[in-house]
Formats: sequence, C-alpha cells, structure tokens
Amino acid sequence: MILVNTDYISGKNFEMLGLVKGSTIQSKNIGRDISQGFKTLVGGELKAYTEMMNEARDLATRRMVEEAEKLGADAIVNIRYASSAVMQGAAEVIAYGTAVKFAN
Repeated sequence: MILVNTDYISGKNFEMLGLVKGSTIQSKNIGRDISQGFKTLVGGELKAYTEMMNEARDLATRRMVEEAEKLGADAIVNIRYASSAVMQGAAEVIAYGTAVKFAN
C-alpha cells in the first residue's frame, strides 16, 4: 500500500474508490498524567504525551489502511491527520485520505 500526502503518484494513473479514515482516542494512565502536569511547571517536552500522540497516529493510520484494503485499493492519496482534545489527558486522532486503484 502506497501512502502519500499529495493528490498524485508520479507515473501512476488511478481511479478514486472513495474516502477512507481511521481514528482512535488515546489517553495515558493517571500516574503519567500527574507527572506530565508537574512538567508543565518547569517547561520542556511532555514525552509521555508525544509518545501517546505517535501511538495514536500509528493506530489511526493502520485503521485507515485496513479500510482501504477492504475496498481493494492500491494506495491512499492526499492523506491528512487531525487531532482534538476529548478531555484532559485524552485526544482523538483521525487519519483520512482517498483510496485509489491503479489503472491498467
């Protein structure tokens, strides 16, 4: 499966199959949430949250690819990511793009 954030793939002609997406809502455990809260007092990277968001993007991407595979797609073009806070310490991440099938 080819994944790109452009609306084309060099040298490939394709037909669009439709929108595909994957999402997840992730949170860290209360202990890490408290320790990250203390970190905001002194500044610096909130590594537990960085890790959480990376895991969320990976999972959302896998779910999007699974949806595209069900459609028989060869690639997903124009991939985008969005995130939003659901509650303190939890965030939703969604990955979406257009599933395409290569023309013969």
